[in-house]
Amino acid sequence: MRAVTIAEPGGPEVLGWGEVPDPVCGPGEVVVDVAATAVNRADLLQRQGFYPPPPGASEILGLECSGIVSEVGEGVTGWRVGDEVCALLAGGGYAERVAVPAGQLLPRPAGVELATAAGLPEVTCTVWSNVFLLAGLTRGDCFLVHGGSSGIGTMAIQLAARAGARVFTTAGSAEKLEFCRELGAEVLINYRDEDFVERVREETDGAGVDVVLDNMGAKYLARNVDALAVGGRLVSIGMQGGTKAELDLGLLMRKRASVHATTLRSRPPAGPGGKAEIVAAVRHDVWPDVERGVVRPIIDRRLPMSRAAEAHRVVEASEHIGKVLLLPED
Repeated sequence: MRAVTIAEPGGPEVLGWGEVPDPVCGPGEVVVDVAATAVNRADLLQRQGFYPPPPGASEILGLECSGIVSEVGEGVTGWRVGDEVCALLAGGGYAERVAVPAGQLLPRPAGVELATAAGLPEVTCTVWSNVFLLAGLTRGDCFLVHGGSSGIGTMAIQLAARAGARVFTTAGSAEKLEFCRELGAEVLINYRDEDFVERVREETDGAGVDVVLDNMGAKYLARNVDALAVGGRLVSIGMQGGTKAELDLGLLMRKRASVHATTLRSRPPAGPGGKAEIVAAVRHDVWPDVERGVVRPIIDRRLPMSRAAEAHRVVEASEHIGKVLLLPED
């Protein structure tokens, strides 16, 4: 089969398109013929040599895909050859075929075109596991998501608004903020012109927000804690702004607040807190609203996998809104 390859760690130019060995369908797995995959920032880090796949995972980039089941492994029930699916992956999506633990499969949602469904697994599983299962966002809470026009951001806004939260978001342009408004964000903050902490205080009469979903890491740590309400929860899922920062424990304690840092990729396929558990929760709690059109994947553009370097440049420059998809060559 063909897949996107990495000649050596580096910039987008190191990505190629060539022959690689076919995936092997192990016990408890299925093989999916890939209709599309999506670019995530973790892919950019892996390409640069900073984010290796978990032990046993494919070295090929790609943390989600959609496609058609072409092989079913020993012990798999509930799936059969020909099923249209999308999947959460530990790697391997930038290819014509990928082997997936059966517990990480989701059915293609009714009303969502097969390739488009590739933009759903990573964002729905990330947002649902962190904002709802971990941070416990509920109706009436104030919720701040950074990078609201990103793939994660566009899904977080929709799910939080659906849950009845008041949604705050940051983005870097008026165009992106207006799109966030259309998805359900109420308080729009241009991080190039405004201090989000001051705006949060202004909009909440000094109370702060109940939940923050952060992709920046160290750069925003202190300010995120400043923005929290009493009993607030900060969930950090990214490191775009670095990995090390000082934390004012006194302030955190006075607010009776909490800081969580999580990753989805390294979770085990099964067991408590594993990927299968999260996927099952998403299928139960999110998929019905996807099928009703209440929650939808936001797709910026589609490119062939041979142009993966171009896709990476778009994402690195934050030129997109939502997800950038890659499709195998015809």
